[in-house]
Amino acid sequence: MKWQNVLQDYKYYLKIERGLSTNSVVNYELDVEKLINYLEANSYSTSPIDIDYEDIQAFIYDISKHLNSRSQSRLISGLRSFFNYLVFEDYRKTNPLDQIESPKIGRKLPDTLSIKDIDKLIEAIDLTKEYNGVRIGERNRAIIETLYSCGLRVSELTNLKVSDLFFDEGFIKVTGKGNKQRFVPIGLNTQKYIIIWTEIRTHITIHPEHKDTLFLNNRGKQLTRAMIFTIIKNLAKAINLNKVISPHTFRHSFATHLLENGADLRAIQLMLGHESITTTEIYMHIDRSHLKEVLLKHHPRK
Repeated sequence: MKWQNVLQDYKYYLKIERGLSTNSVVNYELDVEKLINYLEANSYSTSPIDIDYEDIQAFIYDISKHLNSRSQSRLISGLRSFFNYLVFEDYRKTNPLDQIESPKIGRKLPDTLSIKDIDKLIEAIDLTKEYNGVRIGERNRAIIETLYSCGLRVSELTNLKVSDLFFDEGFIKVTGKGNKQRFVPIGLNTQKYIIIWTEIRTHITIHPEHKDTLFLNNRGKQLTRAMIFTIIKNLAKAINLNKVISPHTFRHSFATHLLENGADLRAIQLMLGHESITTTEIYMHIDRSHLKEVLLKHHPRK
């Protein structure tokens, strides 16, 4: 069997058996393609299936010249997954990555916004702005409010459906990584802004494939991830915010502000949709003064 067919089977395995998102599958495929391109550029006669430890070591040494430690570590992890699959399917006996150590990297603490910054960003939205008759200012306000008040990933926001809104119960249904669904509480204020947008949405000619999609562009189609980034970038520029932010910045801020106000770490984990509590902990980059306040307030021997 040709290695191209094996790669196609691997992609099918990632999507169907492991339940990974399309973006994750693409990233895993790119990891393997980097190796393939290296082998072809250096006239290797062996295929990715038959590559040995020395070949992998040479590849990682070569690519390390162009990648930082974090990117190297992610690439090695992706390739290790591919070769684990090859071993599992009996294409080879061992994983050549077993003897390769990933670069040691520290946890990157995410940036957050203050509540004041978030208020300024929302206030900077021009609610009168229209595009082809669509009041996109109201839509943009609902987007920012939803990102922050529900702690959503950008893909979760763009895929949010009208049928996912359970306002009577005070929740929205979110489809996260691996198509895993969770219910996230949503405040009355955010509900109000979404309702305003849904009323505007009824006046848009909606593409048949996106009848149930909540946030639409002026052509009645689902918003892209890139468009959400652009909206946020323009708002940051409008208030002269001295930091680079993204949709994920609102997710970090959501988690951090909840913790600072006494929320339980396990509850935050469930709302963020993290499988492991250790993943949630990276968001908890609170200062020592807050920890001291918690101790003094809650410990029996203050």
